[in-house]
Amino acid sequence: MSPTTGTALTFRQHPAHGVLRLLSCIRLGEVLVLQGSPLLGALFATDHLARARCGAIALLGAGSTFLIAHVFVLNDWSGMSYDLRDPNRRNGMFTTGGITRNGVGYLSLALLVAALLLLSKFGSSTLAIAVAIAGLSALYSFPRVHLKGVPVLSSVLHFAGGLLHFLLGYSVFTAPDWRGIQIGSFFALVFVAGHLTHETRDSDSDRVNDIRTNAVTFGKMRSFIGGLILFTIADILLVVLALWSIVPRPLSVVVLILPLHVYWSLKTIQSGLTFASIERLQARYRALYAGMGLWMVATLLFGR
Repeated sequence: MSPTTGTALTFRQHPAHGVLRLLSCIRLGEVLVLQGSPLLGALFATDHLARARCGAIALLGAGSTFLIAHVFVLNDWSGMSYDLRDPNRRNGMFTTGGITRNGVGYLSLALLVAALLLLSKFGSSTLAIAVAIAGLSALYSFPRVHLKGVPVLSSVLHFAGGLLHFLLGYSVFTAPDWRGIQIGSFFALVFVAGHLTHETRDSDSDRVNDIRTNAVTFGKMRSFIGGLILFTIADILLVVLALWSIVPRPLSVVVLILPLHVYWSLKTIQSGLTFASIERLQARYRALYAGMGLWMVATLLFGR
């Protein structure tokens, strides 16, 4: 048997290689970062964690991971032509790995089906929220609609999506109510604020691609300051909810991270709001809010 023939047979015997290469399109790090919101939603909705509830949270985590992976893959599929013109993203495009656009489209659909199958186990409310999140994602990303390029409205979609993502977890143990909306609004505001910062970082490439994001329409500085204001409002909201005993009192310590966030933001402005300086700020404030998320988990599990 010639080496060539042997190699071909080996490749045909391992179709998993193609699947793994396709799965590499998923921005797994960003997908996992966003799982904090629904998991905390589930913890805020339950007053105890029996074995069955731990199993439900694990199933929620799997379903939510598939759902948000679908959102990111759909966004990448829809924006392929734009990303090819972005030097900060071009090398990470799925086309550099020999993966077709159709393949990524099928992957996005498969992820959505898997997510809905898993989340349907929790009943109609959770399934309806998951479908709504997918619908908002399509409105934001799909080429013929592409509300990503409509300033202000794109942020409204992010607020709604951020709130629904929290309620996705909340609905597993409790029907969505006013308390859930109040707590979820903190996560939604942080999500919108983070995306305004993200738009500021990518404004130069979005301008080249004629995508009218908030940063392109209103300017980098206004978008960046708008994000900082929303981060501040979110932190103040959580303090107020803690003082009103809607969330545990220890969560009011969120106010301690605000001065550091403001200081880093001012340093970023002094650096000229460059791609690198904003990316550095994003890494820093994500670490702050990840720490806050862990503090929430500890407070909810051991502070009751």
